[in-house]
Amino acid sequence: VQLVESGGGLVQPGGSLRLSCIASGFTFSTFVMSWYRQAPGKERESVAISYLGGVVNYHDSVKGRFTISRDNFSNTLYLQMDNLKPEDTAVYYCNAKAFRNPEHWGQGTLVTVSS
Repeated sequence: VQLVESGGGLVQPGGSLRLSCIASGFTFSTFVMSWYRQAPGKERESVAISYLGGVVNYHDSVKGRFTISRDNFSNTLYLQMDNLKPEDTAVYYCNAKAFRNPEHWGQGTLVTVSS
């Protein structure tokens, strides 16, 4: 099983980034896929969740700015991040969960929002 994130980097406040997570080794379409983030000195928190059937959910701090999406044909999870703020600076992780299956994590990609 592998989750490989990409797309992180340095961006100015107000800018945009698109994160990608390519999954392999499991049936992507049957897993709940999420983006988490962990800022320095803080606990890891859920940012956006893509449930089966197209339902999505967001942390209040990113509603209206971030969009989670998934492509079950290419086994890829995305996170479009717009109007980025310095407080969005964190390592962003891809996560996969399914009932009676082990939970999977990617290695993370660093997003830095700074002028």
